Order: sequence, then C-alpha cells, then structure tokens
Amino acid sequence: MGMPNIPDIQPNIDINREDVVNLLLASIALEEIGLSHLINAEGEKLQRVIDDENATVDQLLEVNRNVEKSLRGVTKKEMLLQFKLEDTMELFNDENGKKC
Repeated sequence: MGMPNIPDIQPNIDINREDVVNLLLASIALEEIGLSHLINAEGEKLQRVIDDENATVDQLLEVNRNVEKSLRGVTKKEMLLQFKLEDTMELFNDENGKKC
C-alpha cells in the first residue's frame, strides 16, 4: 500500500486580527449554548425520574450518578472555555494595547 496523495490545496483566507477575535468569541458563545442545552437535558432527566412514582431508590441513585458524570464533563468543558476566553482576550488586548 502506498502513501496517500494529498492534493496541494492553498485556500486564500484573508481575515484580520479583529475578525479572528470575533470568530473566537462567537465559537465560545456557541459552545456555551451547547453546554446549556446539555445542562437543561440533565435537569429534565432528573425531573422525569423524580416524578415517576414507581422509581426505586436504586433507580434514583443510578440516574443521579449518570447526571453527575455528565455535569462533571460539562464542568471540564467550561474550564477549557474559560482558558480559551482568557487567551482570546489577550489577543484583543494585544491588538488594542489595553487591558480588560
């Protein structure tokens, strides 16, 4: 088997530093929206099992563990987004010569 042949693609992308900062901020905002949907879904999951009169204590504990795992993942992603925001703000400050 030979090596894969990757075509020589040279896209012409012309964006300035301000555009980069705006795109990064928009990407952070979109990720935050996605996380909010996950948090909402986990809340609905908990509400559904709590409202179930036939749910056993073991079922309640299992759902609680699953929700906790999911929220731990959300928390980790939030930390990464905080780092991304701080780095983006540094780009903004470097461009404008001021500090936020």
